[in-house]
Amino acid sequence: MSERFDPISWRPAPFLPEREARDGALIFVVAVLCFLACLTAMGVIAADRAARGWTNQLTGEATVVVRPRGGETPDAAAARAAETLAGATGVAEARALEPAKAYDLIRPWLGDVSNLEDLPVPRLVAVTLDPKHPTTAPRLDAALKAQGIDATVDDHSIWIKDIRRAGRLVRWLGAGVFVLIAAAAAAVVAFATRAGLAGRRDVVEVLHMTGAEDGLIARLFQVRFARVAGLAGLIGAGAAGILGAGLRLAGGGQGLTPAVPLAWSDILAVIPCPLLAALVAAVAAQVTAIRLIRDMQ
Repeated sequence: MSERFDPISWRPAPFLPEREARDGALIFVVAVLCFLACLTAMGVIAADRAARGWTNQLTGEATVVVRPRGGETPDAAAARAAETLAGATGVAEARALEPAKAYDLIRPWLGDVSNLEDLPVPRLVAVTLDPKHPTTAPRLDAALKAQGIDATVDDHSIWIKDIRRAGRLVRWLGAGVFVLIAAAAAAVVAFATRAGLAGRRDVVEVLHMTGAEDGLIARLFQVRFARVAGLAGLIGAGAAGILGAGLRLAGGGQGLTPAVPLAWSDILAVIPCPLLAALVAAVAAQVTAIRLIRDMQ
């Protein structure tokens, strides 16, 4: 016996189904893109923080290379230079480094040498500047010359410029990667929107004849793909967060590398990912749907 039609319980089929067979592939692609975007964000934040830390450290320090004059020994010249600079305005501390520490600095270029005394290893004075009122390299050089000390002052300005340049480059590269990932995600959503509209062309024409506006039809695609992209973003962000936490724990608190440590706060960069993914998908679906619907008319 055939079932009787119940007009009360009957509901029309939705214009866009809750799930489609190709949703799995769409979610996978967007999730991978979000995963890569989150990794990029964590790497850029960690690198930027490391660059700022190196810059602050170098800005607060200076190195003086001391050369002895006449019958003065290198150690005596370094001690006299440290004493001179320790009393200078804008200097918090000045200390002469032991010859062994100076040798450690040039070891990578010279290799192991059995007798350090056979080499004219320069004596170095490490100067810590006053953080509130730091002095400048010309003033340090003038103070040394006033005492008849032959020395060269290095305020690390060249290194600071290189680090700042590298930091800007990393930030611009990160921004470029984000733009490419957002464009790829928008292209994927636009392709899915185009496919969805192509399969429902007859329904769109019927809706037009009943007076439905283009924006109303496009909004259906906008909401649907925003929901799908938000889910994919949540999956990608979660995977990136887990990987970031694993790197942080496996690195013994160092994270990516000892030079670019990954902090726990850096992992919080994955939080906006689902929202951003949904926003990009909504805009891409809306623009694509309106353009295609108008072409159907």
